[in-house]
Amino acid sequence: MTPADAPPASGRERISALVALTSLAAAVVLAVPSAVDNLQGLLLTLGGLLVVVVAGWYVVSRRGATRSLALLVSVAGVALFVAGFVVADLSALRIVAVVVLAGISVATARLALRRSPQSISQHAVTTTTPATPARHPVLIMNPRSGGGKAERFHLVDECRARAIEPIVLAPGDDLLQLAEDAISRGADVIGMAGGDGSQALIATVAIRHGIPHVVVPAGTRNHFALDLGLDRDDVVGALDAYSDGVEHVIDLATVNGRVFVNNASIGLYAKIVQSPEYRDAKGKTAAEMLPDMLGPDATPLDLRFTGPGGVAYPTAHIIQVSNNPYQLHSVGGFGTRERLDLGMLGVVAVRIAGPAEASLFIGFEAARQPQRFKGWLEWTSAEFRVDSAEPVEIGLDGEALKLDPPLVFETIPGALRVRIPRHAIGRSPAATAVNVLARSTITQLAQVVAGHPAA
Repeated sequence: MTPADAPPASGRERISALVALTSLAAAVVLAVPSAVDNLQGLLLTLGGLLVVVVAGWYVVSRRGATRSLALLVSVAGVALFVAGFVVADLSALRIVAVVVLAGISVATARLALRRSPQSISQHAVTTTTPATPARHPVLIMNPRSGGGKAERFHLVDECRARAIEPIVLAPGDDLLQLAEDAISRGADVIGMAGGDGSQALIATVAIRHGIPHVVVPAGTRNHFALDLGLDRDDVVGALDAYSDGVEHVIDLATVNGRVFVNNASIGLYAKIVQSPEYRDAKGKTAAEMLPDMLGPDATPLDLRFTGPGGVAYPTAHIIQVSNNPYQLHSVGGFGTRERLDLGMLGVVAVRIAGPAEASLFIGFEAARQPQRFKGWLEWTSAEFRVDSAEPVEIGLDGEALKLDPPLVFETIPGALRVRIPRHAIGRSPAATAVNVLARSTITQLAQVVAGHPAA
Protein backbone atom coordinates (compact mmCIF):
# COMPACT_ATOMS: atom_id res chain seq x y z
CA MET A 1 0.00 0.00 0.00
CA THR A 2 1.51 3.32 -1.06
CA PRO A 3 1.00 6.62 0.81
CA ALA A 4 -1.31 7.79 -1.98
CA ASP A 5 -3.53 4.73 -1.55
CA ALA A 6 -3.49 4.78 2.24
CA PRO A 7 -6.59 6.02 4.07
CA PRO A 8 -6.38 9.26 6.10
CA ALA A 9 -5.18 9.00 9.68
CA SER A 10 -7.97 8.08 12.07
CA GLY A 11 -8.84 10.08 15.16
CA ARG A 12 -7.15 7.52 17.39
CA GLU A 13 -3.99 7.62 15.28
CA ARG A 14 -3.88 11.43 15.34
CA ILE A 15 -4.26 11.51 19.12
CA SER A 16 -1.60 8.79 19.49
CA ALA A 17 0.82 10.78 17.31
CA LEU A 18 0.20 13.93 19.34
CA VAL A 19 0.80 12.07 22.62
CA ALA A 20 3.99 10.51 21.18
CA LEU A 21 5.44 13.89 20.20
CA THR A 22 4.37 15.58 23.44
CA SER A 23 5.83 12.78 25.59
CA LEU A 24 9.10 12.89 23.68
CA ALA A 25 9.37 16.65 24.12
CA ALA A 26 8.62 16.35 27.85
CA ALA A 27 11.31 13.66 28.26
CA VAL A 28 13.87 15.90 26.57
CA VAL A 29 12.89 18.90 28.73
CA LEU A 30 13.47 16.79 31.85
CA ALA A 31 16.68 15.11 30.68
CA VAL A 32 18.68 18.00 29.17
CA PRO A 33 18.67 20.34 32.18
CA SER A 34 19.70 17.39 34.36
CA ALA A 35 22.78 16.82 32.20
CA VAL A 36 23.65 20.54 32.15
CA ASP A 37 23.19 20.94 35.90
CA ASN A 38 25.47 17.98 36.51
CA LEU A 39 28.14 18.73 33.92
CA GLN A 40 30.99 17.58 36.17
CA GLY A 41 29.36 14.20 36.71
CA LEU A 42 28.62 13.89 33.00
CA LEU A 43 32.26 14.59 32.08
CA LEU A 44 33.49 12.06 34.66
CA THR A 45 31.14 9.43 33.25
CA LEU A 46 32.21 10.02 29.64
CA GLY A 47 35.88 10.11 30.66
CA GLY A 48 35.55 6.81 32.48
CA LEU A 49 33.87 5.25 29.44
CA LEU A 50 36.71 6.47 27.18
CA VAL A 51 39.35 4.99 29.51
CA VAL A 52 37.54 1.63 29.57
CA VAL A 53 37.27 1.54 25.77
CA VAL A 54 40.94 2.39 25.11
CA ALA A 55 42.22 0.06 27.83
CA GLY A 56 39.92 -2.66 26.50
CA TRP A 57 41.68 -2.52 23.15
CA TYR A 58 45.03 -3.20 24.78
CA VAL A 59 43.54 -6.04 26.84
CA VAL A 60 42.42 -7.88 23.70
CA SER A 61 45.43 -7.06 21.51
CA ARG A 62 48.44 -7.37 23.83
CA ARG A 63 50.03 -9.99 26.04
CA GLY A 64 52.12 -10.05 29.21
CA ALA A 65 52.80 -6.91 31.25
CA THR A 66 51.04 -4.62 28.78
CA ARG A 67 47.80 -6.59 29.11
CA SER A 68 48.07 -6.64 32.93
CA LEU A 69 48.58 -2.87 33.02
CA ALA A 70 45.65 -2.36 30.65
CA LEU A 71 43.43 -4.45 32.95
CA LEU A 72 44.34 -2.19 35.89
CA VAL A 73 43.64 0.93 33.81
CA SER A 74 40.27 -0.45 32.71
CA VAL A 75 39.32 -1.06 36.37
CA ALA A 76 40.22 2.56 37.09
CA GLY A 77 38.04 3.58 34.15
CA VAL A 78 35.09 1.68 35.61
CA ALA A 79 35.64 3.42 38.96
CA LEU A 80 35.68 6.80 37.18
CA PHE A 81 32.50 5.89 35.33
CA VAL A 82 30.71 5.00 38.58
CA ALA A 83 32.04 8.14 40.28
CA GLY A 84 30.41 10.22 37.56
CA PHE A 85 27.00 8.98 38.58
CA VAL A 86 27.75 9.66 42.25
CA VAL A 87 28.94 13.21 41.58
CA ALA A 88 25.99 13.91 39.32
CA ASP A 89 23.61 13.00 42.15
CA LEU A 90 20.81 12.48 39.66
CA SER A 91 17.25 12.66 40.92
CA ALA A 92 15.72 9.19 40.95
CA LEU A 93 12.28 10.71 40.39
CA ARG A 94 13.50 12.61 37.32
CA ILE A 95 15.13 9.48 35.87
CA VAL A 96 11.93 7.46 36.37
CA ALA A 97 9.87 10.24 34.77
CA VAL A 98 12.14 10.35 31.70
CA VAL A 99 11.96 6.55 31.28
CA VAL A 100 8.15 6.52 31.64
CA LEU A 101 7.69 9.38 29.18
CA ALA A 102 10.00 7.70 26.66
CA GLY A 103 8.01 4.46 27.00
CA ILE A 104 4.73 6.29 26.44
CA SER A 105 6.19 7.99 23.37
CA VAL A 106 7.32 4.71 21.81
CA ALA A 107 4.04 2.90 22.55
CA THR A 108 1.83 5.67 21.14
CA ALA A 109 4.10 6.09 18.11
CA ARG A 110 3.55 2.42 17.28
CA LEU A 111 -0.21 3.00 17.33
CA ALA A 112 0.00 6.20 15.32
CA LEU A 113 2.19 4.67 12.61
CA ARG A 114 0.15 1.46 12.41
CA ARG A 115 3.17 -0.64 13.43
CA SER A 116 1.42 -2.72 16.09
CA PRO A 117 1.68 -6.52 15.67
CA GLN A 118 -1.96 -6.72 14.62
CA SER A 119 -1.70 -4.06 11.91
CA ILE A 120 1.61 -5.43 10.69
CA SER A 121 0.13 -8.87 10.06
CA GLN A 122 -2.70 -7.22 8.08
CA HIS A 123 -0.42 -5.07 5.93
CA ALA A 124 2.55 -7.42 5.62
CA VAL A 125 4.64 -6.82 2.52
CA THR A 126 5.97 -10.36 2.41
CA THR A 127 4.08 -12.71 0.07
CA THR A 128 1.64 -14.53 2.38
CA THR A 129 -1.10 -17.04 1.63
CA PRO A 130 -3.34 -19.21 3.84
CA ALA A 131 -2.03 -22.77 4.08
CA THR A 132 -4.13 -25.90 3.82
CA PRO A 133 -3.47 -28.50 6.55
CA ALA A 134 -0.65 -30.90 5.74
CA ARG A 135 -1.71 -34.39 4.67
CA HIS A 136 1.53 -36.09 5.71
CA PRO A 137 3.41 -33.74 8.05
CA VAL A 138 6.92 -34.69 9.20
CA LEU A 139 9.16 -33.11 11.85
CA ILE A 140 12.83 -34.00 12.17
CA MET A 141 14.29 -33.10 15.53
CA ASN A 142 17.81 -32.91 16.92
CA PRO A 143 17.57 -34.00 20.57
CA ARG A 144 20.88 -32.27 21.41
CA SER A 145 19.96 -28.82 20.11
CA GLY A 146 19.20 -26.04 22.55
CA GLY A 147 20.35 -28.08 25.53
CA GLY A 148 17.79 -30.81 24.87
CA LYS A 149 14.68 -28.74 24.09
CA ALA A 150 13.08 -31.53 22.06
CA GLU A 151 12.97 -33.78 25.10
CA ARG A 152 12.21 -30.99 27.55
CA PHE A 153 9.12 -29.96 25.57
CA HIS A 154 8.12 -33.58 24.81
CA LEU A 155 8.10 -32.89 21.08
CA VAL A 156 7.76 -36.55 20.09
CA ASP A 157 4.56 -36.90 22.13
CA GLU A 158 3.27 -33.51 20.95
CA CYS A 159 3.82 -34.55 17.33
CA ARG A 160 2.01 -37.86 17.72
CA ALA A 161 -0.94 -36.08 19.35
CA ARG A 162 -1.18 -33.92 16.21
CA ALA A 163 -0.65 -36.77 13.71
CA ILE A 164 2.78 -35.39 12.78
CA GLU A 165 5.42 -38.03 12.03
CA PRO A 166 8.37 -37.45 14.40
CA ILE A 167 11.89 -38.38 13.30
CA VAL A 168 14.60 -38.16 15.96
CA LEU A 169 18.14 -37.60 14.72
CA ALA A 170 20.48 -40.23 16.15
CA PRO A 171 24.30 -40.12 16.32
CA GLY A 172 25.72 -40.94 12.88
CA ASP A 173 22.50 -40.13 11.01
CA ASP A 174 22.65 -38.12 7.79
CA LEU A 175 20.16 -35.26 8.23
CA LEU A 176 19.79 -34.66 4.51
CA GLN A 177 19.13 -38.33 3.86
CA LEU A 178 16.51 -38.47 6.61
CA ALA A 179 14.68 -35.61 4.92
CA GLU A 180 14.93 -37.20 1.48
CA ASP A 181 13.60 -40.50 2.83
CA ALA A 182 10.67 -38.74 4.54
CA ILE A 183 9.67 -37.03 1.30
CA SER A 184 9.97 -40.29 -0.63
CA ARG A 185 7.44 -41.76 1.83
CA GLY A 186 4.97 -38.98 0.98
CA ALA A 187 5.77 -36.07 3.30
CA ASP A 188 4.12 -32.94 1.88
CA VAL A 189 5.32 -30.53 4.62
CA ILE A 190 8.65 -31.04 6.37
CA GLY A 191 9.92 -29.29 9.46
CA MET A 192 13.04 -29.09 11.60
CA ALA A 193 13.36 -28.70 15.35
CA GLY A 194 16.95 -27.61 15.84
CA GLY A 195 19.51 -24.90 15.24
CA ASP A 196 19.75 -22.60 12.23
CA GLY A 197 22.41 -24.74 10.56
CA SER A 198 20.00 -27.68 10.59
CA GLN A 199 17.17 -25.44 9.35
CA ALA A 200 19.30 -24.54 6.33
CA LEU A 201 19.93 -28.20 5.50
CA ILE A 202 16.24 -29.10 5.65
CA ALA A 203 15.38 -25.98 3.63
CA THR A 204 17.78 -27.25 0.96
CA VAL A 205 15.75 -30.45 0.62
CA ALA A 206 12.42 -28.61 0.81
CA ILE A 207 13.25 -26.32 -2.14
CA ARG A 208 14.60 -29.25 -4.14
CA HIS A 209 11.19 -30.94 -3.91
CA GLY A 210 9.05 -27.80 -3.85
CA ILE A 211 7.36 -28.48 -0.50
CA PRO A 212 6.84 -26.12 2.46
CA HIS A 213 9.19 -25.96 5.43
CA VAL A 214 8.21 -25.52 9.10
CA VAL A 215 10.66 -23.98 11.60
CA VAL A 216 10.41 -25.18 15.21
CA PRO A 217 12.65 -23.03 17.46
CA ALA A 218 14.38 -25.81 19.38
CA GLY A 219 17.94 -24.53 18.88
CA THR A 220 20.00 -22.31 21.12
CA ARG A 221 19.45 -18.87 19.58
CA ASN A 222 16.93 -19.42 16.76
CA HIS A 223 17.72 -16.24 14.84
CA PHE A 224 15.89 -17.51 11.75
CA ALA A 225 12.72 -18.08 13.79
CA LEU A 226 13.03 -14.57 15.21
CA ASP A 227 13.12 -12.96 11.77
CA LEU A 228 10.17 -15.08 10.64
CA GLY A 229 8.17 -13.58 13.50
CA LEU A 230 7.88 -16.74 15.58
CA ASP A 231 7.72 -16.72 19.36
CA ARG A 232 11.04 -18.42 20.17
CA ASP A 233 9.78 -19.39 23.63
CA ASP A 234 6.72 -21.19 22.24
CA VAL A 235 8.37 -24.35 20.91
CA VAL A 236 5.22 -26.48 20.95
CA GLY A 237 3.06 -23.69 19.49
CA ALA A 238 5.20 -23.71 16.34
CA LEU A 239 3.67 -27.11 15.49
CA ASP A 240 0.38 -25.35 14.71
CA ALA A 241 1.93 -24.30 11.38
CA TYR A 242 1.17 -27.81 10.06
CA SER A 243 -2.59 -27.55 10.64
CA ASP A 244 -3.44 -23.86 11.03
CA GLY A 245 -0.76 -21.78 9.38
CA VAL A 246 0.08 -19.21 6.76
CA GLU A 247 2.75 -19.54 4.11
CA HIS A 248 5.48 -17.00 3.35
CA VAL A 249 7.71 -17.05 0.28
CA ILE A 250 11.21 -15.98 1.28
CA ASP A 251 14.75 -15.86 -0.10
CA LEU A 252 17.69 -18.08 0.71
CA ALA A 253 21.38 -17.51 0.07
CA THR A 254 24.29 -19.77 -0.87
CA VAL A 255 28.06 -19.80 -0.59
CA ASN A 256 29.74 -22.12 -3.07
CA GLY A 257 26.38 -23.83 -3.52
CA ARG A 258 25.74 -24.40 0.21
CA VAL A 259 22.47 -22.88 1.49
CA PHE A 260 22.32 -20.62 4.53
CA VAL A 261 19.30 -18.91 6.09
CA ASN A 262 20.96 -16.20 8.20
CA ASN A 263 24.54 -15.15 7.55
CA ALA A 264 28.14 -16.12 6.96
CA SER A 265 31.03 -14.58 8.90
CA ILE A 266 34.64 -14.44 7.69
CA GLY A 267 37.67 -13.04 9.50
CA LEU A 268 38.26 -12.68 13.23
CA TYR A 269 35.02 -14.26 14.43
CA ALA A 270 35.28 -17.18 12.02
CA LYS A 271 38.87 -17.93 13.11
CA ILE A 272 37.95 -17.89 16.80
CA VAL A 273 34.98 -20.24 16.45
CA GLN A 274 37.17 -22.74 14.57
CA SER A 275 39.15 -23.36 17.76
CA PRO A 276 38.27 -26.67 19.51
CA GLU A 277 38.31 -24.83 22.86
CA TYR A 278 35.77 -22.19 21.78
CA ARG A 279 32.57 -24.11 22.52
CA ASP A 280 33.50 -24.75 26.18
CA ALA A 281 35.38 -21.50 26.90
CA LYS A 282 34.29 -18.76 24.51
CA GLY A 283 35.65 -15.76 26.42
CA LYS A 284 38.96 -17.35 27.35
CA THR A 285 39.55 -18.61 23.81
CA ALA A 286 38.86 -15.18 22.29
CA ALA A 287 41.18 -13.49 24.80
CA GLU A 288 44.00 -15.89 23.93
CA MET A 289 43.60 -15.59 20.15
CA LEU A 290 42.86 -11.90 19.59
CA PRO A 291 46.39 -10.59 20.35
CA ASP A 292 47.82 -12.68 17.53
CA MET A 293 45.14 -11.42 15.13
CA LEU A 294 44.90 -7.76 16.17
CA GLY A 295 48.29 -6.97 17.70
CA PRO A 296 51.07 -4.98 16.01
CA ASP A 297 52.73 -8.15 14.70
CA ALA A 298 49.54 -9.63 13.25
CA THR A 299 49.61 -10.78 9.63
CA PRO A 300 46.83 -9.20 7.51
CA LEU A 301 44.10 -11.65 6.57
CA ASP A 302 44.16 -12.69 2.92
CA LEU A 303 40.56 -11.80 2.08
CA ARG A 304 40.32 -9.99 -1.26
CA PHE A 305 37.00 -8.56 -2.39
CA THR A 306 35.36 -5.79 -4.37
CA GLY A 307 33.39 -3.29 -2.36
CA PRO A 308 30.84 -0.59 -3.23
CA GLY A 309 31.63 1.38 -6.35
CA GLY A 310 33.85 -1.38 -7.73
CA VAL A 311 36.73 -0.58 -5.35
CA ALA A 312 39.09 -3.54 -4.76
CA TYR A 313 40.22 -4.27 -1.19
CA PRO A 314 43.13 -6.59 -0.25
CA THR A 315 41.92 -7.46 3.26
CA ALA A 316 39.35 -6.94 6.02
CA HIS A 317 39.20 -7.96 9.67
CA ILE A 318 35.50 -8.82 9.53
CA ILE A 319 33.26 -9.72 6.60
CA GLN A 320 29.63 -10.66 7.09
CA VAL A 321 27.33 -11.72 4.26
CA SER A 322 23.65 -12.17 5.04
CA ASN A 323 20.50 -13.51 3.44
CA ASN A 324 18.90 -10.04 3.05
CA PRO A 325 20.37 -7.05 4.91
CA TYR A 326 20.40 -6.83 8.70
CA GLN A 327 19.81 -3.84 10.91
CA LEU A 328 23.06 -4.19 12.84
CA HIS A 329 23.92 -2.53 16.14
CA SER A 330 26.99 -4.70 16.71
CA VAL A 331 29.06 -6.96 14.48
CA GLY A 332 29.87 -9.02 17.56
CA GLY A 333 26.25 -10.13 17.76
CA PHE A 334 23.27 -10.37 15.47
CA GLY A 335 20.68 -7.85 14.45
CA THR A 336 17.40 -8.63 12.75
CA ARG A 337 16.13 -8.27 9.20
CA GLU A 338 13.08 -6.23 8.30
CA ARG A 339 12.50 -8.26 5.13
CA LEU A 340 13.39 -11.76 3.93
CA ASP A 341 12.15 -11.26 0.38
CA LEU A 342 14.25 -8.43 -1.09
CA GLY A 343 16.29 -10.75 -3.29
CA MET A 344 19.55 -9.23 -2.10
CA LEU A 345 22.57 -10.12 0.01
CA GLY A 346 23.54 -7.78 2.82
CA VAL A 347 27.33 -7.31 2.93
CA VAL A 348 29.35 -5.71 5.73
CA ALA A 349 33.15 -5.41 5.81
CA VAL A 350 35.21 -3.83 8.60
CA ARG A 351 38.80 -2.72 7.95
CA ILE A 352 40.85 -1.68 11.01
CA ALA A 353 44.17 0.10 10.41
CA GLY A 354 46.14 -0.09 13.65
CA PRO A 355 45.54 0.30 17.40
CA ALA A 356 44.12 3.82 17.21
CA GLU A 357 41.36 2.79 14.81
CA ALA A 358 40.71 -0.35 16.84
CA SER A 359 40.03 1.81 19.90
CA LEU A 360 37.60 3.91 17.90
CA PHE A 361 35.84 0.85 16.54
CA ILE A 362 35.45 -0.66 20.02
CA GLY A 363 33.97 2.65 21.16
CA PHE A 364 31.44 2.72 18.34
CA GLU A 365 30.59 -0.91 19.09
CA ALA A 366 29.99 -0.08 22.75
CA ALA A 367 27.72 2.78 21.68
CA ARG A 368 25.87 0.43 19.28
CA GLN A 369 26.83 2.69 16.36
CA PRO A 370 29.44 0.63 14.44
CA GLN A 371 28.31 2.16 11.13
CA ARG A 372 29.94 5.44 12.14
CA PHE A 373 33.41 3.86 12.08
CA LYS A 374 35.33 5.05 9.02
CA GLY A 375 36.50 1.52 8.17
CA TRP A 376 32.90 0.26 7.99
CA LEU A 377 31.58 -0.73 4.55
CA GLU A 378 27.96 -1.79 4.05
CA TRP A 379 26.05 -2.45 0.85
CA THR A 380 23.68 -4.87 -0.88
CA SER A 381 24.31 -7.05 -3.91
CA ALA A 382 22.90 -10.09 -5.66
CA GLU A 383 26.37 -11.69 -5.69
CA PHE A 384 29.59 -11.27 -3.71
CA ARG A 385 33.00 -12.92 -4.07
CA VAL A 386 35.97 -13.32 -1.71
CA ASP A 387 39.33 -14.53 -3.00
CA SER A 388 42.18 -15.98 -0.97
CA ALA A 389 45.33 -18.02 -1.50
CA GLU A 390 44.26 -20.67 1.02
CA PRO A 391 41.09 -22.28 2.42
CA VAL A 392 38.91 -19.76 4.24
CA GLU A 393 37.52 -20.29 7.72
CA ILE A 394 33.86 -19.33 7.85
CA GLY A 395 31.03 -19.33 10.37
CA LEU A 396 27.88 -20.33 8.48
CA ASP A 397 24.63 -20.03 10.43
CA GLY A 398 26.70 -20.66 13.56
CA GLU A 399 28.52 -23.70 12.14
CA ALA A 400 32.32 -23.58 11.85
CA LEU A 401 33.51 -24.60 8.37
CA LYS A 402 36.50 -24.22 6.06
CA LEU A 403 35.81 -23.67 2.35
CA ASP A 404 38.08 -23.58 -0.68
CA PRO A 405 38.34 -20.20 -2.42
CA PRO A 406 36.95 -18.38 -4.18
CA LEU A 407 33.93 -17.96 -1.93
CA VAL A 408 31.01 -17.04 -4.16
CA PHE A 409 27.87 -15.81 -2.38
CA GLU A 410 24.56 -15.65 -4.25
CA THR A 411 20.95 -14.92 -3.40
CA ILE A 412 18.08 -17.24 -4.39
CA PRO A 413 15.00 -15.00 -4.53
CA GLY A 414 11.67 -16.56 -3.54
CA ALA A 415 13.28 -19.96 -3.02
CA LEU A 416 11.52 -21.24 0.09
CA ARG A 417 7.90 -21.68 1.10
CA VAL A 418 7.93 -21.48 4.88
CA ARG A 419 4.89 -22.03 7.09
CA ILE A 420 4.31 -20.32 10.42
CA PRO A 421 1.33 -20.60 12.80
CA ARG A 422 -1.54 -18.24 12.12
CA HIS A 423 -1.21 -16.91 15.69
CA ALA A 424 2.44 -15.87 15.19
CA ILE A 425 3.19 -12.19 14.62
CA GLY A 426 4.91 -13.04 11.34
CA ARG A 427 7.30 -10.07 11.40
CA SER A 428 10.78 -9.53 12.85
CA PRO A 429 11.74 -6.99 15.55
CA ALA A 430 13.36 -4.86 12.82
CA ALA A 431 10.02 -4.67 11.01
CA THR A 432 8.05 -3.71 14.11
CA ALA A 433 10.50 -1.31 15.74
CA VAL A 434 9.80 2.39 15.87
CA ASN A 435 12.71 4.72 16.65
CA VAL A 436 10.94 7.78 18.02
CA LEU A 437 14.19 9.75 18.07
CA ALA A 438 14.68 9.34 14.32
CA ARG A 439 14.01 12.54 12.37
CA SER A 440 12.01 10.64 9.74
CA THR A 441 9.75 9.13 12.41
CA ILE A 442 9.12 12.53 13.98
CA THR A 443 8.17 13.84 10.52
CA GLN A 444 5.77 10.92 10.04
CA LEU A 445 4.16 11.58 13.42
CA ALA A 446 3.68 15.24 12.51
CA GLN A 447 1.99 14.15 9.26
CA VAL A 448 -0.39 11.90 11.18
CA VAL A 449 -1.24 14.71 13.62
CA ALA A 450 -2.23 16.77 10.57
CA GLY A 451 -4.51 13.94 9.41
CA HIS A 452 -2.32 12.60 6.60
CA PRO A 453 -1.16 8.94 6.31
CA ALA A 454 2.45 8.35 7.35
CA ALA A 455 4.84 8.26 4.40
